[in-house]
Amino acid sequence: MNWKDEFKNLLLIAGIFSVCFYLPVGSDRFNNAVMEAFYLVKWYAREHVLTDIPPAFFIAGGISVFISQASVMKYLGARANKILAYGVASVSGGILAVCSCTVLPLFAGIYKMGAGLGPASTFLYSGPAINILAIVLTARILGLELGIARAVGAIVFSIVIGLMMHLIFRKEEEAKAAAQAAMPEMEVKRPLWLNAIFFASITGILVFANWGKPGESTGLWANIYAAKWFITFALLTAFGMILVPFFKGKKRNDSGEWLYSTWSFAKQILPLLLFGVLIAGALLGRPGHEGLIPSDWVQKALGGNSLRANFFASFAGAFMYFATLTEVPILQGLIGNGMGKGPALALLLAGPALSLPSMLVIRSVMGTKKTVVFVSLVIIMSTTTGMIFGAFFG
Repeated sequence: MNWKDEFKNLLLIAGIFSVCFYLPVGSDRFNNAVMEAFYLVKWYAREHVLTDIPPAFFIAGGISVFISQASVMKYLGARANKILAYGVASVSGGILAVCSCTVLPLFAGIYKMGAGLGPASTFLYSGPAINILAIVLTARILGLELGIARAVGAIVFSIVIGLMMHLIFRKEEEAKAAAQAAMPEMEVKRPLWLNAIFFASITGILVFANWGKPGESTGLWANIYAAKWFITFALLTAFGMILVPFFKGKKRNDSGEWLYSTWSFAKQILPLLLFGVLIAGALLGRPGHEGLIPSDWVQKALGGNSLRANFFASFAGAFMYFATLTEVPILQGLIGNGMGKGPALALLLAGPALSLPSMLVIRSVMGTKKTVVFVSLVIIMSTTTGMIFGAFFG
């Protein structure tokens, strides 16, 4: 008998028993936190799982099947031209206007296809952070200074974080580059233009199906919102027509492989996302509702421009879940309650790019060590940038 292992089991059982024994069932805050956890999961299932998550899984599955590994390695691989790789990664992520959870299947797809850690990390950050609509909304509601700072900070962050990830894990990246160099040249199955149309159509479905209602009832954005389902249906029709030349005359069952790959991403990622949303709801609640952590604690900790305030804003923002564009009204309320401009920027740079659910999935894709480093880089850089911004504009 291994007494060391048995002692660990004893401590685990004792710990679980202690949690059950002192569980604050019956207290208003605990009961409310439990309800908030399920409310947030319900909202997430209705607003995201039905509209933006499935297209993201299909895109990720399509990357695995229809985009050749040679193409991914050419533009995003460990041996790719660095300027090209980081440029493509930042632009590709920035045009999607997705949240920190929706970008995960896409990140997993390109990373498993051979993309370098640096460009893949740039894509992972840029997807939810470099959101044109959110940046414009930030400038209009929170002020031009914060809007510009958010835009510049997000673009710079995406590239710097990617480069730092590459440098910190450069030995692994050098080994990956050597392995890719030894691989034989792969045949390109389909012309680039056909792949481009394929992914443009499914990305359009992702964007327009989730087009939010604007604050004004007239104008360009209102017209697009009014026609969102017509545009989405047109893209779905075009998408179906595009599939014909993809599958016609192929000996291999590409459609079956695509569905299998999509399902593989779904069963790996979706349970972790829902579990993470459940925990985030219990701790922090929904916007305007409280979880286990009182909202007045958050408001008191975010005042001024101290290191503590900026770090707390970055740390809390990194673990909270923000749906696309919701961070702006939340910050508007916090600023009205005394939040400094430095912590506001820190939260804008860390919050939309990360969340507790996304961390769980990132860990399943690239491991604990790389996930800890990635999250730490986002928090440290957000804290530092917030302090600098607050010193000049606070």
